[in-house]
Parts: sequence; structure tokens; C-alpha cells
Amino acid sequence: MSEPVAWSPEGTPHSPRFGDIYRSAAGGLAQARHVFLAGCGLPQAWAGQRHWRILETGFGLGLNFLAAWRAWKDDPHRPQLLHFVSVEAFPVAADDLLRSVRPHPELQPLAADLAAQWWGLVPGVHRLVFEGGRVVLTLGIGDARSALQEQDFQADAVFLDGFDPARNPAMWDLPLLKAVARLCRRGAAVATWTVAAAVRHDLAQCGFVADKAPGLPPKRDCLRGRFDPAWPLRQDAAPAAATPGSAVVVGAGLAGSAAAAALARRGWDVQVLDRADAPAAGASALPAGLLAPHASPDDNLLSRLSRSGVRMTLQQASARLCAGRDWDHSGVLERRAAPARVADLGEPGQPWQQPRPDGLWHAAGAWIKPAALVRAWLAEPGVRFTGRAQVARLHRLEDQWEAADAQGLPLARADLVVVAAALDSAALLPAPVALHPVRGQVSWQLHGGELPMPASPVNGNGHFLPAVPLESGMAWLTGSTYGRGETSLQPLPQDQFANLNRLRTLLPEVAACLQPAFDAGAVNAWCGVRCASSDRRPLLGPVAPGLWVSTAMGSRGLTFAWLCAELLAARLHGEPLPLPERLAAALDVARQIPRDG
Repeated sequence: MSEPVAWSPEGTPHSPRFGDIYRSAAGGLAQARHVFLAGCGLPQAWAGQRHWRILETGFGLGLNFLAAWRAWKDDPHRPQLLHFVSVEAFPVAADDLLRSVRPHPELQPLAADLAAQWWGLVPGVHRLVFEGGRVVLTLGIGDARSALQEQDFQADAVFLDGFDPARNPAMWDLPLLKAVARLCRRGAAVATWTVAAAVRHDLAQCGFVADKAPGLPPKRDCLRGRFDPAWPLRQDAAPAAATPGSAVVVGAGLAGSAAAAALARRGWDVQVLDRADAPAAGASALPAGLLAPHASPDDNLLSRLSRSGVRMTLQQASARLCAGRDWDHSGVLERRAAPARVADLGEPGQPWQQPRPDGLWHAAGAWIKPAALVRAWLAEPGVRFTGRAQVARLHRLEDQWEAADAQGLPLARADLVVVAAALDSAALLPAPVALHPVRGQVSWQLHGGELPMPASPVNGNGHFLPAVPLESGMAWLTGSTYGRGETSLQPLPQDQFANLNRLRTLLPEVAACLQPAFDAGAVNAWCGVRCASSDRRPLLGPVAPGLWVSTAMGSRGLTFAWLCAELLAARLHGEPLPLPERLAAALDVARQIPRDG
């Protein structure tokens, strides 16, 4: 359930849990600007920077985030990318976010955008994206110290916020401040409204140099400082984050196009090479795919990874695709052969999973045309596609990589190469990676609405999409088979009837209506070969200096492609991670290629 907020008649928000106010009725924005922004030298400090990373210890009603976002919008010298990382154990309702900014008209449009993405905030990390991806909120829901320990980046500025130390001491204790210090670069600014002696003492122990500064009346003082410990830091000897330059991405499917767009957004000049004439020629040519989170009784690794991926893909589809033509936020009904109790993910009606008499409802589900998403990502400024370019080998030339064809003729040369060529990826990498083909066949047919169809897509043992607009008309689709080790792209009659048999379990009435078309051979087939790893999780990460891989999306390319692309960009540039560190490690190619050291 959302954290309750009590509002006084004059508009002051109170926390019943902690017996303290979030802020005064009208002074919250002034405090955010004076104590936190000015306390960290903003906006002047970020002028001309490629990116800026702010760390906050208590999101509350989001006023500090909205103030920083507003300052970014109003600053002609703003950084290209603003990262704001915050933690919150008890997220409030979206309505309270909106009510909080009523006294501040300049924040109301921003708060409306925030409220629109303020859903499904179960424990974990949630990535919310604004301004076409140039303002990124990474929100850790849960215990603050645990959430910070799951991150890996270097903050440029720190907002220490939260309820009074006497009322919520865990937000100000030494272990929490140590977790903050671990995420600071040397010289990072720090600001807070409290000048409590214990807080100042613990900050000094953690390497912060802080002094009292004039506060915002009626408060006499606030605290301002910087992270500058007397001892050496691991980061002092660490390699610097990558500087955008030239990049080559091998493969123009979901994984490759997503990586290209994520890099281009950060200033890279990206060339995408593919052996086919046009993008999305492989498994990404599927007419339409289903996007739905995985549900499990214990909320296992795949379930948590899929939630992160689904949220991020929905954001991309909403921002880049045409609703009703390229995709539809339709929701998905999951039906199981035997009812199973799944993990409780919060209040009834939230979008991750809601039990219903006929199955499990995923309000966050959608159908998407993968090729439309590929084309949209390749349309990102800074990306160019080159077809009929089959990369046969990669080799290092001084400080760059060269991609060459089978005759040894150079195709492209760049500072960075990302291999996202599905099964072909293994041959291009300097160390062995086990990739496995998985053939999938989908059955489909045009219809004019004359058949009884479910109101939404249904999945379980297979899936059924009742209404997808194709160029030739409205179609239903069902499948897919999962042929491990198979690579043939020829339609197989036995796979058509395998799809029908799955449909009999999933939707018996629909299967009965469609059986005559299957029997008559009137149902169309689409075949593709997916690429999977041994543990059916993507493989992402560096395999040599300047050489990265992003592949093995398996049957969840729509779920994982953008998540992996953003994780790649975060690792490369020292940005906040889009998911907890332990989940990021579950995707790391290092589980197949141990890194030196």
C-alpha cells in the first residue's frame, strides 16, 4: 500500500509514521533550491558537463527531484544527461505527489509526468525516464542502506534528506553515511538541512568536509561540504569512464538496435552493421510479440529481471511507437494449467500481477511489433545502418577495433564495438561463449472479427494475440514452439498442430473455432531462430578493452533488449545502474568468461 500522508488545512504534509512534516506548506521549493541545489553549487557546477549524477537519501514527495529537473530545464548550459538517484522505503501515492506541487505552478507539468510513471513501485530498483531520456530517475524502493549497496556509480552531488534524525535515526546513522560515501567521487558536493552534531561527526568520519552555512529562515543554519577524505580511494586508481567517440554495433535486431540507440543518446557516433539488406531480418522480424512480466511463487531472479525490463520497454514503446499500429498497452491475462500461488507484489490492482478467477492479470503487459521498435531505435540521431555487411572477424588496430568481412576487407573501424549478432556473436569474440539456437514457429491468420476472441492477449503454455493489425489486415497469432538446437526456417506442419494443441489448453473455445483452418492448411506460419545462453539469461559485458557483447536474449528480446542496452551504457560511462547490482551480475558475460583480476 502507498504510504499515507496527512495534510494540514494550510497544506503542510505530515508523516503519520514518523510524526514529522515533509516540509512546510509553501517553503518546500525554496528549501530545495537554497539548501540542496545551491548547497551543491547547482546549476553552476554542472555547466557544460556531459552528465551529472545526483544522489539523494530520501525521495519523500519528490520535491528535490522536481526542483533539480526544473533547474536543468531552465539552464541553457545544462548537462546532456541528468541522473537523479534516490531511495525511499515508503513511497507515497501519485495523488500526493501532485498535491505537493499545488503551490508551485512551474513544477506541476513535471509532477504530472512523474505521476504518470509512478506505478508498480514494489521493492527493488525502478528506472523512470523523462525529457526523451535526458533526465533519468533511478528509484530504489526499500531500506536505504541496502538500496545504496546495490548501486555502483560515482555521484557528483549528494542531497542528504529525510525526517528529523531524532525521529528517523536510521536515515542519518554511520552505516548509511558510509554507504553514501562509497558512491561519491572525490570532490562531490554534499548538502543537507540538518546541522546535528552527530551527523556532522559521522560525515567527517566518512571523509566529508562540511561546514555550517546560512539556512533558509526560520532555520538559522544548513550544512554544505564536499567529499575529500584524507585517505586514498579505490576510484582514484580506477580507469576513467568512457568518453563518447565512434562505435560499431554488429547486428541490427532488438539487441543491436537498442545498444546503438543507448550509445547515440550519450553522444556516440554509431554505425550498425548487419549481413541482411534491412534491419530486423532475423528473429526480430516476428510479426508481433508479447511483453509480460514473469510471475513466480518466490519472485525469483527471472521475475525480478523481467519487471525491470518490462517497465523500461513500455517506456520506449510509449515514447517511440504508434499506439494501435506498432503496439498496444493491452494488458495480458496469464492462464496456468494448474493454479499457483504467486508472490504478493503489493496492493490489489497494481500493474504487476492481480489474481482473477480466470487467471493472473498483468496490467503492465502489451503486444509489440519488434521490427517497429528496431526501426525506431535505429532512427535515434547519431545512428546509421549499413546492410549487406557481414562481419567475419574483429581485430585490434592500435586503440581501435576494425570489423572485416570474410575476405579480410575492412567494413568499419571504431573506438568501441558491441557484438549483438545473435548466434553469429560467438565466432566474433576472442573467448568462447556458449550460444544455443532455439527455433520458434508462430501460427497466424487474418480475420474480420467473426470469431469469438478474448478481450486481451493471453499467455501460459504458449500465447494468443487476438487482434494485431498487419499490412494485409487484422490478424490473430499463436505459438510459439521452442525447438532447442533447431535452425531450419522452413515451416513445419507438425509445429502448426503443436501450436493448436497449446491453444486447446490455453483457450479451448478459440481452438475449436480455429481447428478447421488448421486442418485445411489455411493457417500461415512464421519461423525464426532465437539465440539463448545455457541458463537462458542474456550475456552482456566487456570481453576485451573496447569490445562488448549483448546477446542471447532468447524468447524475451522485447523484455531484455533495452534493459541490457541501458546497463551496457551505465557500465561504460559510470552511470547509476538501472537495476540492483546482484541482478546486473546475473546478466554479466563474466559468468561465461571470467575476467582477469
